[in-house]
Amino acid sequence: MRYAIARNAQEGPDIEAGPQHSQSTRIRSFVQRPIRSAVVLAAAGALALLGGCSSVLLDPKGDIGVQEKNLILIALGLMLLVVIPVIALTLWFAWRYRASNTGATYAPKWAHSTAIEVVVWSIPCVIVLTLGVLIWRTTHSLDPYKPIESQQKPIRVDVVALNWKWLFIYPDYGVASVNQLVIPVDTPVSFRLTADSLMNSFFIPQLGSQVYAMSGMQTQLHLIANLPGTYAGRSAAFSGPGFSDMHFDTLATSRTDFEAWIAHAKASPAVLSRGAYAQLAQPGEKTPVTLYSNVAPGLFDGVVGQYMRDVHGNPICGTGANVPALTLERSGARAPAILAAE
Repeated sequence: MRYAIARNAQEGPDIEAGPQHSQSTRIRSFVQRPIRSAVVLAAAGALALLGGCSSVLLDPKGDIGVQEKNLILIALGLMLLVVIPVIALTLWFAWRYRASNTGATYAPKWAHSTAIEVVVWSIPCVIVLTLGVLIWRTTHSLDPYKPIESQQKPIRVDVVALNWKWLFIYPDYGVASVNQLVIPVDTPVSFRLTADSLMNSFFIPQLGSQVYAMSGMQTQLHLIANLPGTYAGRSAAFSGPGFSDMHFDTLATSRTDFEAWIAHAKASPAVLSRGAYAQLAQPGEKTPVTLYSNVAPGLFDGVVGQYMRDVHGNPICGTGANVPALTLERSGARAPAILAAE
């Protein structure tokens, strides 16, 4: 009898707590369900966004691009030597020294360990030193102004960033193209770059470095394509409403196909005179590919030096000293020096 009463007394609270326990379980499940759904939706959204990403930087088609890819991966690996152990040890410490783990040593007055100090300082110092030497060497070896050593004679291309299109001039062949760059494989390409007005950035991700094109200035870039194909070229610096369409195709072809393209360009009825350039330089979006069979002499140098003239319109510096001035009247602008004199 006493055993039955004691048993009923023990089971009583459990019986009374049963509905409350069931209710709390339902509430917890009701709260956790939208959280799980939100996590699943966030993960799905992240995967959808990543689906639009491209890894062209990690799929180079030229020697410069390959060297830059290797530099990225080596630098990433060296930095992960610090990041991965820190993340792993943080998670391990949080689990090891949780409040419910009575087996962990409790040492509230612990403050210093020489061995730990040596590890946490020496390893990052070695990594930073290694990165410093690596970056110093590759900064010089991958200098965009440094010509590429090759038995093939480089192809020279003058690049003018317009609003919002790219002009490519082949001074050795006397032809030009808009929004299309054609180069032979296994042949270095020597670029000279400038901008007609807004500063821009010339970039062919699968071939290598990007270089800025700035008005009144000339920059240089040397690239090479080792595999035939079509590689995307783009502007990497925002330059106004037509920026999103300021891209071009880079066609890396055999030498025979390159010579055939040059012959095709020479047969074009369009001629890039200074008047034609003035019209081309007007802002325009989604400009179609255009070939020019002839280019006005000294056009590129004239673009570089158009803002570097005295009050009389004579060139004061640069390579365009003997090149006729490109008039600024086509856009309604006047040279700063003339405005200052007035």
